[in-house]
Amino acid sequence: MRRPGGWWRLKSTPAKVETYTRWSFHFFGVIEILALGVTAFGRTGAGLATVLCLLVTVHAAVCMLVSSRALDWTRGRRPQPVRAMWTLVVVSAVVSATAVVIADRGPAGEVETAAGSVYGGVLCFAAGVMTLGVSGPRRMAAVVGAFAVGAGLLTFPLEMPVLASVVLAGLVLVTGGFLSITSIFSLWLLNAVYALDDAKETRTALAVAEERLRFGRDLHDVMGRNLSVIALKSELAVQLSRRGRPEAVEQMIEVQRIAQESQREVRDVVRGYREAALDVELAGARGVLSAAGIVAKVTGETSGLPAEVQSALGWVVREATTNVLRHGNAEKCSVTVRPAEGRVVLTVENDGVAETAGDGPPAGPGGSGLAGLRERLLAVGGTLEAGAAGRGLFRLTAEVPLPATAAGAALEVAS
Repeated sequence: MRRPGGWWRLKSTPAKVETYTRWSFHFFGVIEILALGVTAFGRTGAGLATVLCLLVTVHAAVCMLVSSRALDWTRGRRPQPVRAMWTLVVVSAVVSATAVVIADRGPAGEVETAAGSVYGGVLCFAAGVMTLGVSGPRRMAAVVGAFAVGAGLLTFPLEMPVLASVVLAGLVLVTGGFLSITSIFSLWLLNAVYALDDAKETRTALAVAEERLRFGRDLHDVMGRNLSVIALKSELAVQLSRRGRPEAVEQMIEVQRIAQESQREVRDVVRGYREAALDVELAGARGVLSAAGIVAKVTGETSGLPAEVQSALGWVVREATTNVLRHGNAEKCSVTVRPAEGRVVLTVENDGVAETAGDGPPAGPGGSGLAGLRERLLAVGGTLEAGAAGRGLFRLTAEVPLPATAAGAALEVAS
């Protein structure tokens, strides 16, 4: 059973920021209802206050709808909400006109004040929300300016002084502009978070591509020269064979020797690519995690460990670091290597994995992931355990037995 709040921990950082931004826009609607609708009950009779509160509630609901669809439009999930925006314009005009009629024909004093607050307030909130659905600073300024001019023009039925109309229009311009700038900055921040997340994925892909290029260069350096020599000596052997020269046999023997030497060199390159030095992987894990904004703590001693043990644990560090970057949303990660009673224990713990149904992050393709790590550790008699280690924590523990001499040296270094 999922714990309370588990849905939030399952979200990525960009998804969390988007949820926060979306509900911030909805909270503007709640503020509108509380500030304009609910306060009307303290200014006028229950009948008119109910009407004003209902009008404000409808307007706030339309604002929430427009802001949500505009946010989806900004993220490219739906077309521009033109109809919803025009609906907001119509609803704002109807609510404002109704407030003007109530203020004009209703009793003077408190009723006029309550209706006037609703009249100016809905236009301010509408101006702030409408800018979410347009692009470009000029169009945003035009939207806010249009609502400010409209606020001034709708005051003529009230026979308000020109100065009062100008002040009201200026109030809508300033307040609506402030709400617009706040909303646009929130969208900019959300897009920046998504861009950083995309850059993080791109950086990971570039690291993989760079490693493949390195392997390709090494293989080319080994095979390029030897294949050229094989081609030349084979051609020479053909020419000598056509002439009946006995040297052709010697050339073919040389070709065979070079081919066997090439096979050995290729195996060495592949073996070096597959083997992972533990100290190198620990340093790389610290650098990659720090570059991703994760607080990394790497401790342990690797001197005195056999090459096969370092290679197996190096692969564990490499795969665990990749899982932290790809499958989690960690803020802290610790990597610890410690020898204990004839074995060496590697522990990788991070706080970015929520409760999952399996035994850890999903395995990658081609035998990678936890299944591939278990196979590598099994070859040297090791074990691997992975799973939740508390609220929001994930721990991966690898144990590899040490030979007697290596175990004594490792314990002596540790002490």
